[in-house]
Amino acid sequence: MAAITGVVITLDEADNIEACLASLARVCDELIVVDSGSRDDTVVRAEASGARVIHQPYLGDGPQKRVGPQAASHRWVLSLDADERLTDEAVAAIQALDLDDASHDAYALRRRNFIGSRWIRHCGWYPDYCIRLFDRDRTGFSDSRQHASVPATNPQRLDADLEHYSFANLAELFGKASGRFSNRAAKIMYLKGKRANGWSPALHGANAFVRKYLFQRGFAGGLDGVSVALSAGVNAYLKYAKLLELQRDAKVRDAEDFDRIW
Repeated sequence: MAAITGVVITLDEADNIEACLASLARVCDELIVVDSGSRDDTVVRAEASGARVIHQPYLGDGPQKRVGPQAASHRWVLSLDADERLTDEAVAAIQALDLDDASHDAYALRRRNFIGSRWIRHCGWYPDYCIRLFDRDRTGFSDSRQHASVPATNPQRLDADLEHYSFANLAELFGKASGRFSNRAAKIMYLKGKRANGWSPALHGANAFVRKYLFQRGFAGGLDGVSVALSAGVNAYLKYAKLLELQRDAKVRDAEDFDRIW
């Protein structure tokens, strides 16, 4: 099997980093962690797990995820988030690839997203194909500073999953939707010149809920399906409400630090 470099970006991921690196080590012979100033034991645990740690203040999602591949010793890079793990099937699928003679520039895995220990199969959360293995000489993460992806020209989907422990519980699901997710989105939209009106929060919130609950079959997921749809509606409602607040209230706007979004 061709040599692969495993890369993870981190900030205070002490609870996740060891399991993530152990997962990567099953198919990678080099491990790189790009840390953006962790105040817990992330760096110590990463180094103890055999990773080389690069210290890099956070640049936004895409630029930060480009740092590790640029420092990699190998052409093929497997990039995971700290809360992601390879399944046995994913390990076998990667080991079966002939990367030395690959026509594809990237490979995508299905992602199982979890709340606690519960795999969420509806609401558009599965199959959630994500490119995680790519040839850094031919492609890499986009420059987007929010939810960056790999714009490969000839990717292939592997018949295997990785696991993504997205939220520890429902409280975290709603807390992130109503907190930093919507705050960040509102500030990004404001800086880009996007503007809201009085109808925007309710319309976007309702649309997000209906899309998740009806069209993406959240109703088939029981309480978790309803919760994911509601959290999507809350997030959409609040990001437009907060955008409107930034437009209308100079006191709120002046109190925001628009240099600290990422």
